[in-house]
Amino acid sequence: MLSVIIPTLNAEETLPRALSALIPAAVHGLVREVIIVDGGSDDATSDIVEAAGAKFIKAPRGRGTQMQAGAKAAKGTWLLFLHADTVLEHGWDAEVEKFLEHVAAGRFGNAEVAAAFRFTLDDFSGTARFLERMVAFRCAVFKLPYGDQGLLINRRLYDKLGGFRALPLMEDVDLVRRVGRRRLVLLRSQAVTSPERYLKQGYLTRMARNALCLTLYYLHVPPRFIARIYA
Repeated sequence: MLSVIIPTLNAEETLPRALSALIPAAVHGLVREVIIVDGGSDDATSDIVEAAGAKFIKAPRGRGTQMQAGAKAAKGTWLLFLHADTVLEHGWDAEVEKFLEHVAAGRFGNAEVAAAFRFTLDDFSGTARFLERMVAFRCAVFKLPYGDQGLLINRRLYDKLGGFRALPLMEDVDLVRRVGRRRLVLLRSQAVTSPERYLKQGYLTRMARNALCLTLYYLHVPPRFIARIYA
């Protein structure tokens, strides 16, 4: 039923945990296939994918381009896009199954809906908890989850919207905005994300940079310029 699509680039350190979280869902049939779309890794990413029995394809570097390629190769009626450093918490599959039952029963009007998970950082610091609350506020008020919260979307809606665009940055925000507030559901299950980029650059620096990039995006600054700031 679900095709899980994960873009990678030198993801040998984080990918095993991300894949492990998918095993129970694959065992009882919720996950039909896992597609890893690699943007040119020179580490052991491909070996990990082979050992896990997932499908490995290559695409030009860039999350938007890679996820676009993964969606084209996918066979499921639902697509689940995840980042390679994001681990879905135990029990996520039960909630997704319940969500899909509600969709089938017409609770949301029709099947053309999408969902995202709750953002959590794999860090014990108070700053991490503060950032999680800020993200929760953004999602509650603006219905604007980022890619590290995953995106579960009906295939028909994905195709109708034109899917991910080949943007150097903000490909997740771009698609979520096209999904729209009324068609987006926020799930309770956590998507636990690596804090590495925040620890390397400092929480406040990274948070300020993310906020600046989002502001520039809404001011219609071309993504290629925003990407320079983000990097």
